[in-house]
Amino acid sequence: MHLAEMNIARWKVDPAGPEAASFIAALDPVNAAAERMPGFVWRLVGDGNDATDILAYQDPRVLVNMSVWETAEHLENYVWNTVHKRIYRNRGKWFGALEAHHFVMWNIETGHIPTLGEGIERLDHLRAHGNSDHAFDWSHLPHVKLWQSQRCG
Repeated sequence: MHLAEMNIARWKVDPAGPEAASFIAALDPVNAAAERMPGFVWRLVGDGNDATDILAYQDPRVLVNMSVWETAEHLENYVWNTVHKRIYRNRGKWFGALEAHHFVMWNIETGHIPTLGEGIERLDHLRAHGNSDHAFDWSHLPHVKLWQSQRCG
């Protein structure tokens, strides 16, 4: 089994404006870091080298990101021990708070590449029903702990 994840964010600044420039400039290095990490399998990519052009929701200000990792520990290491951590900590400069879960994980068969529809369904399930084996967040995984010290809820 592998682990899939999807997360979303809603721009609070103009994505074409100067306020978003530092985030846009960080995309290639952050994505390259993911691809070099042990346990990385796949990430969602649109017409460019990222997923910023993929419209997952009717709101064009919502960005989506999906990836697949061999294990939750591999994903956790990437999220909290690489350049990704700096970008995550600064997310409030570019993105507004969402009222519901913005991040979901689920187990997939090795070799399966999740669809955007699958990710949206899993996030909707987590929002409606809370943690389950079908859709979960970090708190559903007792063996991963870094999110607790990073105040990722």
